[in-house]
Order: sequence, then structure tokens, then C-alpha cells
Amino acid sequence: MLCVIYKSPKKAQTYLFIKQRDKFADVPEALMAMFGTPTLVTIINLDNKDKLAMSDINKVRENLDSKGFYLQLPPPQEDLLKEHKAQMKKNSQEL
Repeated sequence: MLCVIYKSPKKAQTYLFIKQRDKFADVPEALMAMFGTPTLVTIINLDNKDKLAMSDINKVRENLDSKGFYLQLPPPQEDLLKEHKAQMKKNSQEL
């Protein structure tokens, strides 16, 4: 199964996977509006892959078959200040 991957110019680390190059008919218009004008990243053969860097390959395949596209969102940002405060509170309770 060939897969074409585009990145969003509007949303950092956001990628759209579709079955055919420049064929966005299956992607909802609202999603395309938020995504922006797609920039081609690569074309890959999912049959030759066991895994992908940031997404579950089986979920990608399933979404491509059922919806015609897969949207990869960036991982949630860490709130280091919140984590630090929680650790400080934990440390003060242990004393």
C-alpha cells in the first residue's frame, strides 16, 4: 500500500497521510482549511514497513482503508514547570 505524506504549514509537526498524491477528496474540507496548503514530504510503501516513527502503522493502514486519510498530530507538550512543582511538593511532604 503506497502512502503519500504531507506536512502542514500552519501546524507544527502535523502530517496528513493519503493514498494517492494530490488526491484530497476523502479529507474533510474543515480539516483541509485548518491544515493549510499541504507540502509534500515523501511517498512510502507501507507494505515494506514494520513501524513508523511517530504513529502506529496498523492504525495508519486502518484509517487509510476506512477513511481515506490519516492525520498525525504532534505529541503533547510537556509542562516542565507543573512537573517541577509537583516534584517539589512531593519532596516537601516526604520530609
